[in-house]
Amino acid sequence: MTVSSWTVGDFAVRRVDEVMLPPSTGPWLLPAATPEVVAGHGWLRPHFADGAGTLRLATHSFAISAGGLKILVDTGIGNGKRRANPAWHDLRTGYLDELEAAGFSPETVDLVVLTHLHADHVGWNTRAVAGEWVPTFPNARYLTSRTEREFWAGYDMDEPRRQMFRDSVHPVEDAGLLDLVDVPAVGVEVAPGVRLVPTPGHTPGHVAVRLGSGDETALITGDSIHHPVQIPHPDIGSCVDIDPGLAEATRRSLLASLAGTGTLILGTHFPAPTAGRVISVETALSWTATS
Repeated sequence: MTVSSWTVGDFAVRRVDEVMLPPSTGPWLLPAATPEVVAGHGWLRPHFADGAGTLRLATHSFAISAGGLKILVDTGIGNGKRRANPAWHDLRTGYLDELEAAGFSPETVDLVVLTHLHADHVGWNTRAVAGEWVPTFPNARYLTSRTEREFWAGYDMDEPRRQMFRDSVHPVEDAGLLDLVDVPAVGVEVAPGVRLVPTPGHTPGHVAVRLGSGDETALITGDSIHHPVQIPHPDIGSCVDIDPGLAEATRRSLLASLAGTGTLILGTHFPAPTAGRVISVETALSWTATS
């Protein structure tokens, strides 16, 4: 995979790759993003869709350093996890090597921000040691929104989701490393220049992560936007959105607030080149990639 990094004021941001997702992911996840819809946007090819109009998606983390802090946003699927989705089951990737190459050995990470508690965003919270799941980042504080954790605490989970909590969430809680953050409508700063922004709908407590330094800003989407095709088509939702109507309203509001601002967008499932900016083209929104 291509190594990508960006500078946002004093922030250095690097994509830490885990896996490209299989071609079947796009039609399952975003069923309304048909080949006919994709064909109307030539800029999606070849990076974000193939010649047949099948979406390309990836899973990765963003490693951020500034002011002596090392911050990781989302932790992917993880290795050796028992998952119902075959594309996520019992992976054996070089994610930790990628993290080390970025200068983020697990013991040096200060903060782990979880945009939400889905299996493909929390997997590397833990790793297997002597047959037990233990926190991968033992010196970090793990953050997620209080609304997110409390929603799942009261949710009637199926067994695969309970398994995910057992191997990737509960060990962090049991170690006393998970902090629940109240996220008001205006967002909340969790480190200098790092703000959690409420973006509910995909899950009730979903957050995006805004970076601001000097005159430069960036936004890490989490799953508020899964794929660039949703920029001109914010009505295209995910089959796993908890509240599809709210997810669409959030996406429309977020995109409108970003259009023409120069804010760098970093998509949590966008394959390389991953980063770009939202622009207005006549009466619609579009995307311009950034290397």
